[in-house]
Amino acid sequence: MAALVVGLILGILASRLGDGIKEPLVSAAALVGGLWFNALKMTVIPLIVALLVVGVVSGSDAAKAGGLATKAVIWFGAFYIFSALFGAVMTPALLAIWPLPEAAAQALRTGLAGVDPSATAITVPSIGDFFKNLVPGNPVAAAAEDQILPLVIFTTIFAFALARLSADKRGPALRFFEAIGDAMLLVIGWVLALGPIGVFALAFEFGAGAGGSALGAIVHYIVIISSLGLILTVLGIVIAVVAARFSPGTFLRAVGGPSAVALATRSSLASLPAMLTSSAALGVKRQDADVVLPLAVALFRATGPAMNIGVALYVAHWLGVQITPAGYAGGIAVAALASIGAVSLPGQVSFVTSIAPISIALGVPIEPLALLLALETIPDTFRTLGNVVVDVAVTGAVSEREGA
Repeated sequence: MAALVVGLILGILASRLGDGIKEPLVSAAALVGGLWFNALKMTVIPLIVALLVVGVVSGSDAAKAGGLATKAVIWFGAFYIFSALFGAVMTPALLAIWPLPEAAAQALRTGLAGVDPSATAITVPSIGDFFKNLVPGNPVAAAAEDQILPLVIFTTIFAFALARLSADKRGPALRFFEAIGDAMLLVIGWVLALGPIGVFALAFEFGAGAGGSALGAIVHYIVIISSLGLILTVLGIVIAVVAARFSPGTFLRAVGGPSAVALATRSSLASLPAMLTSSAALGVKRQDADVVLPLAVALFRATGPAMNIGVALYVAHWLGVQITPAGYAGGIAVAALASIGAVSLPGQVSFVTSIAPISIALGVPIEPLALLLALETIPDTFRTLGNVVVDVAVTGAVSEREGA
């Protein structure tokens, strides 16, 4: 984040220099930032395939384990679809209520002058081709050509088929995909270790093109995306009151502990012990909480689809990209499916790999994501808060309580 701020400020100052000084600096920054972003982008396809396979097989195994787990997985799946639809509808609504000033939007487009929106829009099919190409004739070609939704559908079908095999047959394949996912996360860790250098270079290039308007746009972006997480957090409280039948005061007091851990760590996994304690305080049977909450931490990212598609739509708003109906359908489907099995770690780890597939499905350029990665700290706080609150609420909705 510090690299982003310093890079923007120096880029804004450089924008006032003559072209003889500014242009070489911008060219060097574009080279360094482009190399770093490409290193991050190369992990997208293998990581999304690996995590989706492991997530679907794990969810299928959990559903086979008993009625409680099946109910939980149904809740997770239904909420994923709702969350993606919510983000697709609410983001344009928030931008209509508080649009990015046109002067700032134009400055941002100038700062991103190297990004060609039409190049990505070409990948979005017509509505007829969209349905015809849902099942890929060649999954490898779909991956190579960034046809994300057909690839995700093939991977999901493959994962469900793998889950139907006996444990001794699917075990080696599952370990293979787990190893790919772990290896890609390791690569992402290496790339993110160089994040300050890459982000500084990209921010310098961006600031030199956008000027002082960039700083106000950053605040606008943070408020819009964080609002999606806050609204879903409130919805989690509604689920707790209506579906789980907790009293509002009791639920808010009980969820205070895990919320504090979520805000401090930005990790659902780190919040798990506090969530177990809060469920006990709410009267949820311990054996039920011991099944549902770990399953939620492993499979359920309530805010993920909404906030991920929200980021992609915000970039479209920046660049003036018009989303086609087929693009919306593909983006919503990818947003709902791609969150399955996402890692329970701070959002920078999976930011680009989670949102890039949605952006490609929508027909939105993914290059701006490298800059937004540095801003993820604040929205990710609200992501995790919403995830934790909804996890506890859904646990109460699907389980039995002592004395109930």
